Amino acid sequence: MTAAIQYDNISSIMSVTLWLGDDHGPSYSLSSKVDLKSALPELVAVGFSASTGKSFELHQLLSWHFNSSLQGKTATVVAPPVLPPPSSRTSSSGVVAGAVAGASLFLVVFFSMSAILLRRRHNKKKREAKEEMDSEDEMIMEMEFGTGARRFPYRQLTNATRNFAAEEKLGQGGFGAVYRGHLRELGLDVAIKRFSKESSMQGRKEYMSEINVISRLRHRNLVQLVGWCHNHDELLLVYELMPNRSLDIHLHGKGTFLTWAMRMKIVLELGSALLYLHEEWEQCVVHRDIKPSNVMLDESFCAKLGDFGLARLIDHSVGMQTMTIVSGTPGYMDPQCLITGRASSESDVYSFGVVLLEVACGKRPMSTSANKQGVSRLTEWVWNLYGQGGVLEAVDERLNGHYDEAEVERVMAVGLWCAHPDPSARPSIRTAMATLQSKDAKQPPMLPAKMPVPTYAPPMAPWDGQSSSSGLSASTVTRSSTTSGYTGPAPMVTPRA
Repeated sequence: MTAAIQYDNISSIMSVTLWLGDDHGPSYSLSSKVDLKSALPELVAVGFSASTGKSFELHQLLSWHFNSSLQGKTATVVAPPVLPPPSSRTSSSGVVAGAVAGASLFLVVFFSMSAILLRRRHNKKKREAKEEMDSEDEMIMEMEFGTGARRFPYRQLTNATRNFAAEEKLGQGGFGAVYRGHLRELGLDVAIKRFSKESSMQGRKEYMSEINVISRLRHRNLVQLVGWCHNHDELLLVYELMPNRSLDIHLHGKGTFLTWAMRMKIVLELGSALLYLHEEWEQCVVHRDIKPSNVMLDESFCAKLGDFGLARLIDHSVGMQTMTIVSGTPGYMDPQCLITGRASSESDVYSFGVVLLEVACGKRPMSTSANKQGVSRLTEWVWNLYGQGGVLEAVDERLNGHYDEAEVERVMAVGLWCAHPDPSARPSIRTAMATLQSKDAKQPPMLPAKMPVPTYAPPMAPWDGQSSSSGLSASTVTRSSTTSGYTGPAPMVTPRA
């Protein structure tokens, strides 16, 4: 588009003309009487200045030009000349004044609005930071008067880790590192999670969430929080040390080979921890990041679930909570969470199902396909073998046939059931555990021969931004109308075409 601004200092008329496309396209004109003599100083500068700030660029100034017939003044003071009669020069000088007026007015409005917005944003951040610090102080005071975890001096933790020596480092996470330490005063070996000083607000929230959640929980299959350190720019969490580190190391790294009996014990202990979180505590605790690297193993290879940085507390009567930020690990995260932004116990059950399949198969949930042209998903691969009656072909080859076939089939079937694309078709963690622990001749759950394909219907009603168990933000249905013929507790679903 092309724009032209003209100003006539005789009539004090400013006119603006806009052409869309080239000069021969449709034009739009606007004019008004403006007295620039009283608004502008004697000497002015003409030009353009702009900045996008944090916004995206929407327009570009490709070129501009300025014409004026006024003569520059010299430093010599002379008598006022005799004014000639109005001529074309007078009209040309209007262009100068018009361009100056337009640019000046635009800059004044732009910078005024920018200053107001920046000031409001700054005040909002200060208010939120103060509220955050107040809530943190209240939480810490409440914990210090309670029982269990305690607050450690920063110097005591630096001594325990030999000033966070590199050789004491056990691993690196998204918001910091974990170090091995020894508290001499308590005669206790611990793992100390140190959040990086450059940690974002999200990292700080994970720190506070972990203190708030795990310090109130007591279960034999949860990693115990020993204490914390909240020292200005340092955020540290102190846990009981797990000598055999994480399940992920033994499944995919250079850890100890896990027999089938050890694997079965680990998945049952993980399920026991989830049952406590979902149904046996005063509130439903949704972990939101269940995966082998968060399943820690003690000296006896007993499983303990850790890392509650993403966990949320939900009242049992609510059952679902909307997240402002979708968080989790690809491959383990319920696909519906990406669509609805809502976390629930069903999303934890999905992750549990993926872990069951990973433990039985010894394969990660996502891997590069054989032809390196796509991603192979563990759930789809196992479901295809299940439909063909060959689910045992998916068992970890390292087991070399040393396993209970009935137990393996049950773990595979429960894993697929928990990872069902339709959340309403998944079992509760209590039902899944009852099936895994079944010792009678009862068959594992019967599922469709082909993995169902979920489709997400539009919302049934407008979402008001509040958490609820109605699930109005999206409805999950399955394609086709063929049922699976299953008569157990799992709902009927339709197979993929």
